[in-house]
Amino acid sequence: MSNVQVLPLVEPEAAVAPCCPPLTERPFSAEEAEVAARMFKALGDPVRLRLFSAVASHEGGEACVCDISDVGVSQPTVSHHLKKLKDAGLLTSERRGTWVYYRVEPSVLKAMGLLLTTAAGT
Repeated sequence: MSNVQVLPLVEPEAAVAPCCPPLTERPFSAEEAEVAARMFKALGDPVRLRLFSAVASHEGGEACVCDISDVGVSQPTVSHHLKKLKDAGLLTSERRGTWVYYRVEPSVLKAMGLLLTTAAGT
């Protein structure tokens, strides 16, 4: 009997549901500001930004915690920062055996990019 687990495919060009309109389109609502602030606050820490970058740039768009934990802090601190990134909606995770694999939440990078574009798309 095989222990192979089939994972669902994530469409690379899935429809993006940005959290907020581009900054130049209109002022944010209170809810939009909360969502955007939570994402950017999570990325405002250099260790979290390095971890997020390591996951986002990892081959296949996902990384085992064992492959991204060399960021100059202890393992419990890495776990704390990964939890903050998950809580902000920037990462998802899946436990496989004894390891946890992280991936950037589908369309997060694109949605964050849209947030920072001008209404004219420049």
